[in-house]
Amino acid sequence: MIKPLNKKPDDRVLPFQLDVSDIRGRMARLDSVLDEILSQHDYPVIIEGLVTEMVLLTALIGQTMKLRWKLSLQVRGNGPVRLIATDYYGPTDDGEPAKIRAYASYDSDKVDLSAKGFSQIGKGHFAILIDQGQDTTPYQGITPISGGSLSACAETYFAQSEQLPTRFSLAFGHSQESDGSSGRRAGGIMLQHMPTSGEHVAIQEGASSDGLLRASDILDGDDNENWSRVNLLLDTADELEMVGPLLDPGRLIQLLFHEENPRIFETQKIKFGCTCSEDRVRQSLSIYSAKDIVHMTTKDNKVTADCQFCGSHYTFEPSTLGFEANSTD
Repeated sequence: MIKPLNKKPDDRVLPFQLDVSDIRGRMARLDSVLDEILSQHDYPVIIEGLVTEMVLLTALIGQTMKLRWKLSLQVRGNGPVRLIATDYYGPTDDGEPAKIRAYASYDSDKVDLSAKGFSQIGKGHFAILIDQGQDTTPYQGITPISGGSLSACAETYFAQSEQLPTRFSLAFGHSQESDGSSGRRAGGIMLQHMPTSGEHVAIQEGASSDGLLRASDILDGDDNENWSRVNLLLDTADELEMVGPLLDPGRLIQLLFHEENPRIFETQKIKFGCTCSEDRVRQSLSIYSAKDIVHMTTKDNKVTADCQFCGSHYTFEPSTLGFEANSTD
């Protein structure tokens, strides 16, 4: 429980650059977005924590990319928590908010509510998928579940797949407001060491014991010293400073990294957004045969579908679905 705080809408990501150390960063603050995402489901506390962590990671990573359409993060495991999925939709125009949605699939009978959430994922993989829209080939990068947290999984992904040393520091919880109400708040900072233009990234010998790369396997010399120094500065931020709202994100970055000559850029707003629609659901059902549609039909002769992200419920006439129905149009 994080308390007490006066409610102040945030839902934004602030980009910054540390010129002395050649490190870029992002700071995210989320509140009403989390409330809207999590209110779609009655998650146990440990599942809520995992979804919140994934949403923060998605907001931070999504803002670093020149995204024309969609970034997706997925965690799939063989434990009680089977899937955590998030989507981040880049803003359609300058000044417009980005959109984000998320959900988790889990076995409620097997989840150990007294355990740490990450332990309930088991073995599996962490994936980042980038879809730039029509007439483009989607990109997918996958790394094993490792490191003891979803943040560590994301850090491993960037080291392993992109050879970019990356660090996430996240905080989240429920805030108790002065008027007696409560709400969810979350905050996080992402740091990423950028190679000099045209520089070849040298991979050091002796990668980590699990065979996966870490920042220390990529950096050496001054770069490694700069990276270590900035990470020590990040470690001085506490939870209340991260989640806010008493300290403005730009002010926090200035306080944490004032010796690194930080430059603050324009804030990106974030809001909850789901792309589901009757037409999209109908299209997804068009791959099935009439026989398949019969198996999906309820006793009252309807085919129903629910959106896992936003909870929208759709009902269709069976005769209008499947590829046979479409072929007769």
